[in-house]
Amino acid sequence: MPARTSPPLTPELVLRAYAMGIFPMADGRDNPEIVWIDPTRRGILPLDGFHISRSLAREIRRARYKVRINSDFRGVVEGCADRPETWINAEIFNLYLMLHHMGFAHSIEVWDGPRLVGGSYGVALGAAFFGESMFSRQSNTSKIALAYLVDRLVVGGFTLLDTQFLTDHLASLGGIEISRETYHTRLRAALEKPADFLRQPPLEVLPGGILQRNTQTS
Repeated sequence: MPARTSPPLTPELVLRAYAMGIFPMADGRDNPEIVWIDPTRRGILPLDGFHISRSLAREIRRARYKVRINSDFRGVVEGCADRPETWINAEIFNLYLMLHHMGFAHSIEVWDGPRLVGGSYGVALGAAFFGESMFSRQSNTSKIALAYLVDRLVVGGFTLLDTQFLTDHLASLGGIEISRETYHTRLRAALEKPADFLRQPPLEVLPGGILQRNTQTS
C-alpha cells in the first residue's frame, strides 16, 4: 500500500522523491491527503518508439497550431486539472508552480490563436523527464503536445520519459510497461547524465524536423 503523508510538501522533498522513483498524488481535487506512489509496473514512453499516426503527421504538417514552451505553465496545469476527477489538488497545483519557478517543471503548450487548446507538463531531472499530465480541448492537441515533447527530449539528450502508468491511449502512441526494478535501473542511469530541456530553438520552427527525426510514423 502507498505511504501517506500529512506534512506540507516542499519542492525539495518532491525532487528527492522523484530521484528515488516515487511521486505524489492527491486522492481528489478537494481532498488534502497526499499519497506517495511507487508502482509495481511502471509506464514509460521509449523515446525511440513514439508512434506518430498518419493522421497526426498530417495535423503536424498543417501547422495550424503554435506550439510553445513555458509561456503559460499555470494554464497547462489548470487544463490538466479541469476534469471531473483529478489528482491535482491545491497543494499539488502550488507545488508544481514552485518547481516551474525553480526551473525543474516545464510545459509544452498548443495554441490556436490566443487560445490554449492542449498541452502537457512534467519535471526534468538529469536525463529523466517525469511526465505528469496532459490535456486536450481540440482534437489531437494533446498528441501534438506529446509529439513535440518527445522530440524536445530527444534533441535535448534525455534518455527516459516516465509516464507513471500505462493507459490505452499511451500504449497506442508507443508506451510500454516495465517492472519497478527495471524502471529504477533506468532511472539511476538517467540521473547520472546531463540533459537540457531548453537546448532547442522555439518550437514553432520545428514541425518538419519532428517528422523527419521520428521513425515510428505509419
